[in-house]
Amino acid sequence: MSITGILLAAGRGTRFDPSGQRNKLLQCPEGQQASVVAASARHMLAVLPRVVAVLRPGADAETLSAQLLALGCEVTICPQADTGMAASLAHALTYAGKDAQGFIIALGDMPDVQPSTIQSLKTALEQGAGIAAPMYRGRRGNPVGFSRHYLPQLLALEGDQGARGILKHAPVTELEVDDSGILQDVDTPADLHPKDKV
Repeated sequence: MSITGILLAAGRGTRFDPSGQRNKLLQCPEGQQASVVAASARHMLAVLPRVVAVLRPGADAETLSAQLLALGCEVTICPQADTGMAASLAHALTYAGKDAQGFIIALGDMPDVQPSTIQSLKTALEQGAGIAAPMYRGRRGNPVGFSRHYLPQLLALEGDQGARGILKHAPVTELEVDDSGILQDVDTPADLHPKDKV
């Protein structure tokens, strides 16, 4: 079964730096040598043979693209990224979706998600789950796996809500994982320091 990874890395990141000078995806978390986006991508590539990363146009696209291509991702630029996450997601799915039987949709600012979690999602999709989501101590996190059955609904999303609406109204296979990284994103500069994470 062909499962494709989708790495959403097209946000503006204004909470991290309102001026737009520092792209959070290019920062290295304390104690790490890889950037936020490189770590996020590497963990997906450890499990999935194909990962498509979607970026926004702009000054950092070239640097981000170079890092992701060097790791083995495919990269596509979404011209409508500013209209919200749904546009970036639809762009990446349209780019990637011809042959995939399922998708694992991850966020580029979540570098602590473990490959074992991604493997669990992949296995659940291969075993027939329509939607699979990881749980850590009773809390649902990211990434989320979708079978191809949900592709039309994913492509129809609008705005900045991502796939939350689909998750509210469809059956979800919840997978308990020992991975707090499914709840941790880099939203502010403090998130680059592990001691400050919840």
